[in-house]
Amino acid sequence: MFGSLFKKKEVLPPFDLGRFKTDMHSHLIPGIDDGSQSMDQTIAMLAKFESLGYTKVVTTPHIMSDTFPNNRETIETGLKEVEKEIKKVGIQIEIEAAAEYYFDETLMPKIKNKELLTFGDNYVLVEFAFHSPPQYLDQLFFELKSHGYRPVIAHFERYIYYLGKIHKAEEWRTNGINIQINLNSLFGQYGPDIKKQAEKLIDAGQFDFVGTDCHRIEHLMFLEDHLSSPYLHKIGEYLVKNMVL
Repeated sequence: MFGSLFKKKEVLPPFDLGRFKTDMHSHLIPGIDDGSQSMDQTIAMLAKFESLGYTKVVTTPHIMSDTFPNNRETIETGLKEVEKEIKKVGIQIEIEAAAEYYFDETLMPKIKNKELLTFGDNYVLVEFAFHSPPQYLDQLFFELKSHGYRPVIAHFERYIYYLGKIHKAEEWRTNGINIQINLNSLFGQYGPDIKKQAEKLIDAGQFDFVGTDCHRIEHLMFLEDHLSSPYLHKIGEYLVKNMVL
């Protein structure tokens, strides 16, 4: 009787992140946003990505008009420098660059001018303010889709105003909007409420992409420490779109 009450919790084997193939959300170009601050940091992170099993990284520097006013030139120039360095040191992982666009007053003109940096099948990563719900979302999605872009909402689980509102993710996905979850949300990096929201999204199957949102090597080490997470294994039951990038 007591044996059944105190049954040992099953420990799962480490999940093979190589099954995702591509990480599509990171900040690896040195010195242009709040991610990597040096080429040495970038190389260390890419080596760690490779050791975790990833074969490709799409790095997505912030584009925010006030804080990180990046553009195609700053990002592509930075990418070329990284590519040169990884050849020099013999890292095999493939790297591409897109961007994480903050929804501010500068985004609509960029959409209309068709100047957005994309990844895969014309996907565009977009983020919102964390505490204040964005206005004009219908217009944003309409403009993106009518100009041939496929929107991906960055780290849906981190927006405080959508906590518990999984139906919003479902509604967007029905209308061609993709949902991305940060893997480290599942392990408490952003707090218990965000963790719970990420779990709910996975339980409901309401997500399309998963990403590390890696800004520094500690994020990858934290991920490595949690490879036996049941929720990582649960994600593995889905055909996440990372696999075909």
